[in-house]
Amino acid sequence: MNDVTGTFDLASQIVAHDEENAYEAVVPPIVQTSLFTFSSYDEMVSTYRGEKSRPVYTRGLNPTVRAFEEMLAKLEGAEDAIGFASGMSAISSTVLSFVEPGDRIVAVRHVYPDAFRLFGTLLKRMRVEVTYVDGRDEEAVAKALPGAKLFYMESPTSWVMEAHDVGALAAIARKHGIISVIDNSWASPIFQQPLKLGVDIVLHSASKYLGGHSDVVAGVVAGSKELISRIRGEAYPYLGGKLSPFDAWLLIRGMRTLPIRMKAHEQSALTIARKLQDLDVVETVCHPALANRLPTGLNGTSGLFSFIFREGVNVRAFADQLKFFKLGVSWGGHESLIVPGEVVLEQKAQPNSAQTFGISARSVRLHVGLEGTDALWGDLEAAIAAAT
Repeated sequence: MNDVTGTFDLASQIVAHDEENAYEAVVPPIVQTSLFTFSSYDEMVSTYRGEKSRPVYTRGLNPTVRAFEEMLAKLEGAEDAIGFASGMSAISSTVLSFVEPGDRIVAVRHVYPDAFRLFGTLLKRMRVEVTYVDGRDEEAVAKALPGAKLFYMESPTSWVMEAHDVGALAAIARKHGIISVIDNSWASPIFQQPLKLGVDIVLHSASKYLGGHSDVVAGVVAGSKELISRIRGEAYPYLGGKLSPFDAWLLIRGMRTLPIRMKAHEQSALTIARKLQDLDVVETVCHPALANRLPTGLNGTSGLFSFIFREGVNVRAFADQLKFFKLGVSWGGHESLIVPGEVVLEQKAQPNSAQTFGISARSVRLHVGLEGTDALWGDLEAAIAAAT
């Protein structure tokens, strides 16, 4: 796990721009404007020619959004980053910037359900083929990658939390000249920095831990200047998924406490996961830290994991009995949440979900928030007692 010194080194990077704020403000101002005017005809011409880089229209560039992008790029060790209006906007804009009809993508299995739906609907209509592979099986990945245009990863994966050797997988992709992309929302830059492991592009649902307060929907992509410029030029301006200045300001606010929050989420979730593992009514706990060791490059764990009840537990009664844990989608905020697997399996337009996502009808996904470990465990114990 990350030590405290490493956590505070990252914290110092987050506040590196504070002395540059207008009026010497401790908090960056919100530049809430749709457009920016020019002082002269010549300045406007030089900007449109690309000779001068400056804000023109907030859909393209905004100072508050740019401050967030620079902060995230520094945390991820990237040359550049670009913010989006949602995590799905970040995913779709990235993928559509690099694939064309007839191309093929390789993706690890059990990816985020809406990414899976994107791959199976829009990309299918574009005649882009998607091959799913077990990311823990490096031989299978190596066999599937030749001829692909893009390699899409999550580690750990959604719901079943399969953790991969990201560096080894990125090396295989690079050997074949394939661009590698990873969703790093679960670990955040605090516990995993995929670019340093050889991945080409890292993306986040910034709605999750980067924001941290369940009050913003956003996404972000980071990587080399060359790759980010391609996304910025080929998809970002035309799909329209721009990040608003106010949402960027909320993300800057949230990221200031990211290192401390991630440590708190990690400690509380790991304690609860171990307690669940000891219960006779629990069949399996899906948490990367309960394996023999974390994969190289994953230096800590977050507050999201899942577990599977044994037969005979009334999941509905369990869910309705909970007080601190609320029934709700998403995760990464201060509040604790659950999603029962059976509810997800009942969702329409989700073919083969059990096979694709690895979701059991007896599974429960937990996000362990910041309410306190003792209170949260007491809540779970009481709910389990009511359901058995």
